[in-house]
Amino acid sequence: MRAVFLDRDGTLNVEVDYLSDPDQLELLPGVPAALRRLTDAGFKLCLVTNQSGVARGLFTEETLHRIHARLVALLAAEGAALDSIAYCPHHPTAGAPPYRAVCRCRKPLPGLYEDAVLRFGIDATRSFAVGDTLRDLEAGAALGAQGVLVRTGKGRDQEQRAIASGRPTIVVDDLAAAADWILSADHGAQADATDTTT
Repeated sequence: MRAVFLDRDGTLNVEVDYLSDPDQLELLPGVPAALRRLTDAGFKLCLVTNQSGVARGLFTEETLHRIHARLVALLAAEGAALDSIAYCPHHPTAGAPPYRAVCRCRKPLPGLYEDAVLRFGIDATRSFAVGDTLRDLEAGAALGAQGVLVRTGKGRDQEQRAIASGRPTIVVDDLAAAADWILSADHGAQADATDTTT
């Protein structure tokens, strides 16, 4: 079983600092169609998101569930769906216990990715991690998944960091372009590219 591990803010929906109201959630253009294509190709779609706003006291887990319910509804209205939604509510220094915690689930640690691998029987080495920050890619890389950085959200900033570091990174404009790359026949010729778009 192959999967695409997906970040949320800046990857599926418009980046909002500490999105705390379901009404703030707005899908980025082309997202439902990209998800449908990946599903049709047999990929499990696993959303993995850091939500330290819970630890910081900016919103509750109940509010976060309502935000995710809106995300599911917006996708369903366009014929798209996620196979799982997992989030990390923790922060190592902000807030109070139990949310102030050093955990295994906060990206770039791969705890939530590992959970999905076990749940669905995913072959991580044949899977992909898509997000707008390098930590999204690092969490996937810890399990052998190929990372794809999107320029939406914080991606353009993160692209400059990747270039400065000299780290080979696949970079595309958005989730639709990420789906194009994932579904392309040959990744080998592009695996050492820093930028796969023109």
